[in-house]
Amino acid sequence: MNKIEEARGLRIRSTQDFAAGIFMILLAGLALILARDLPLGSLRQIGPGMLPIWFAVFCAVLGLFQIVGSLRFKGEALQGWSWRGVIFVLGGACVFGLTIRGFDLGPIRFPSLGLLVSGPLVMLISGLAANDMKWKELIIFSVAMSAACILLFKYALSLPIPLAPWLLGI
Repeated sequence: MNKIEEARGLRIRSTQDFAAGIFMILLAGLALILARDLPLGSLRQIGPGMLPIWFAVFCAVLGLFQIVGSLRFKGEALQGWSWRGVIFVLGGACVFGLTIRGFDLGPIRFPSLGLLVSGPLVMLISGLAANDMKWKELIIFSVAMSAACILLFKYALSLPIPLAPWLLGI
């Protein structure tokens, strides 16, 4: 880095924030590429591309703010990834996707468990990502959040999400 850049303050003072900002901008770019064929629609008639495209733009702007902040404020140095977190959070999301409606792969058939089982299951699996996880708190949180999700999605919004087809038939 030369003297002019140092005088202007263009030195990265928080490598972790800088990397997070770059990641957010790259993620927004990927979302924009994947949503490029979706029609935007108008404000009167919103199309399927409106939400993902505007979320991507918002994500990119936040990433830009984070990069600017990393140049202005001293922060954490870039550290390694917590693979435990990545594995358990992504694993929980995959388990939820496979169990909420079930799946059929020819000889392998797994029935739908519904939101009554899939909700707490995803939160319990994802909760294992934390190093300071306490089972009692995690179980209480999982049950309370699942009850809130059932009330919101099944009853308040009337979405066609199976509740417990193996038990209640709904």
